Amino acid sequence: MNIPNEYIAKTEDVADQVIRRGKNILPTVARLCLIATFFEDGLRMYFQWNEQREYMDMSWGCGKFLATVFVLVNLIGQLGGCGMVIARFKVDIAVCILFFIVVLQTIAYSILWDIQFLLRNLALIGALLLVLAESRVEGRSLFAGVPTMGDNKPKNFMQLAGRILLAFMFITLIRFELSFLQILQDIVGSILMVLVTIGYKTKLSALILVALLTVLNLYHNAWWTIPSYKPLRDFLKYDFFQTLSVIGGLLMIVSLGPGGVSMDEHKKKW
Repeated sequence: MNIPNEYIAKTEDVADQVIRRGKNILPTVARLCLIATFFEDGLRMYFQWNEQREYMDMSWGCGKFLATVFVLVNLIGQLGGCGMVIARFKVDIAVCILFFIVVLQTIAYSILWDIQFLLRNLALIGALLLVLAESRVEGRSLFAGVPTMGDNKPKNFMQLAGRILLAFMFITLIRFELSFLQILQDIVGSILMVLVTIGYKTKLSALILVALLTVLNLYHNAWWTIPSYKPLRDFLKYDFFQTLSVIGGLLMIVSLGPGGVSMDEHKKKW
């Protein structure tokens, strides 16, 4: 049993070094990744203005005016929310705007009836909760010399909810195929997903998941290899940037830690 523990300890040391060296840029990288899907979709609303309006009008029979309002709300809401998150300006309002966009699109595109897309949108909401939790941490640290309260219950529960919702992304990646690599991916991904959810070895587990998701995303969602006239390009592009946002959420966990409601935190009291 000592040999596995040694390996885990060494791996944690390497992860800690990576986190320490990147601590100044990690929150910014996490935010950039997290808003990626909203930024890409906001640009899509601009460049595919007519197509998006026609799709909404045909799907819901709502008329050109309401279809235009829908596209405009998505365009302004997403690009504006992204700008506010990056600038760290009124982050709570920005998160509420982006949360509203996720709910609006879930209903408008009938994602409620597509379990895979629904789970991915829930993972996206989890990532947004982690941004909100980070902004609360920063808000507490503005007063020099005043220690941060360890019992920040709203922040802790937001981090817990964020971890749980992020795990839904991996449920969509599980495939029951008789392939060694796929079975290995399912097992490793599931174990890491559970560890992040319960908050055990959280930073290490989240960092490994970042690496795993990045590789899978580049392999499965390589939209740039598909010609622009093929519809598959848009689907892969959507999946790529949505997965990138979940990676941003995981990086936020690496930066923030698991929070008070986690096994890692309770271990300190044992």
